[in-house]
Amino acid sequence: MSAPRTCRDTWRLMSELTQGGQIVRNFHQDILMDEWLIETELFSREALEAYTAWNLGQELKPEQRRWFSEQRGGAQGDYREGMRDKVANVVDCLTRYPASKRAVITIPNNSLPRHDFDGDAKCMRELHFHRNGERVDATVLFRSQAALIFPKNIHFIGGLMEEVGKRLPGQPRPGRLFYLASVLVADRQ
Repeated sequence: MSAPRTCRDTWRLMSELTQGGQIVRNFHQDILMDEWLIETELFSREALEAYTAWNLGQELKPEQRRWFSEQRGGAQGDYREGMRDKVANVVDCLTRYPASKRAVITIPNNSLPRHDFDGDAKCMRELHFHRNGERVDATVLFRSQAALIFPKNIHFIGGLMEEVGKRLPGQPRPGRLFYLASVLVADRQ
């Protein structure tokens, strides 16, 4: 297993590895989830907070909607469907069975995705949560990750880990994330 990195250092590594159009298969990294805010030209703090709120199933303020665009992820990065119930299920699972292997959030996908329609094949596929003492750790599987879009995805994952932790007994903080992307690219092209 690779040495743990911060979210920002993981993003830098992804950007370096995909420079010049390189494609990386089966990228994996152990990520420390102490700080998951990575502001970029494409993703300001406000844009990241809007996308995270949306994907957590929260109500958006009218001004937050202006941040949404195809360039920032479009339908492939819309993970909102049923998220409130999924979070509640994970919290219930880890509260009742702290050592459970079933604290899982599956992102909705068409079981027979059309390869010519982005919305049929979400990039993030599944998140597995577990308690690790005073921390909530997770594993995430991505079908594909563009380094350019990583700041949005890691902000959502950090927000999701924090949301789960706040609702668990003892309120564990986000800990580590084992991150796996089947395909890593520089951008959405």
